[in-house]
Amino acid sequence: MTRIVLASGSEIRRQIMDSAGLDFDVVVKPVDEAAIKSAMLTEGAKIRDIADALAESKARKVSMVEPGLVIGADQIMEMDGRLFDKPADMDAARERLIEMRGKTHHLIGAVVICENGQPVWRHMSKTTLTVREFSEAFLDKYIEAEGEALTKSVGAYRFEGRGAQLFSNVDGDFFSILGLSLIPVLDYLRERGAISA
Repeated sequence: MTRIVLASGSEIRRQIMDSAGLDFDVVVKPVDEAAIKSAMLTEGAKIRDIADALAESKARKVSMVEPGLVIGADQIMEMDGRLFDKPADMDAARERLIEMRGKTHHLIGAVVICENGQPVWRHMSKTTLTVREFSEAFLDKYIEAEGEALTKSVGAYRFEGRGAQLFSNVDGDFFSILGLSLIPVLDYLRERGAISA
């Protein structure tokens, strides 16, 4: 069967693929995400195009040196017309959660699969999440329980864990919220004979 490679250092993406029973390798090559994002924003690029370019850059860089189907993924958070990066520290995570309280935000996700250094498949997703009006007491307990893990997510939440308690409404695919649109990826891998049909 064709080799599958995940071009991501994300622990949750690794867990998603592990839990689905996939046999894959993880190979990560550094990509200057900030430079790509900054250049594209300067050019007036759409958010979905930025997420797509970042996912493709990750997959392509690994695919230039590794055989097989190389999966790259990226996710961007948009709220009130602004893009957000992962919070730099716990204080920034707290501020992010307070800013999101009672508001709706979007997660725009992209997955690109490359082979021999060229993209062969891509998928875009958009999920809409509304954060409830949580209390200060809830926020304190949530931050204490989650700790540094909050700085690993652009929204300062782990949706697969306690973060689910933050929301009053969610419209979108569970796996896309976590950062990897698994079902379409599995479809393509079956189509290519990389996993059993």
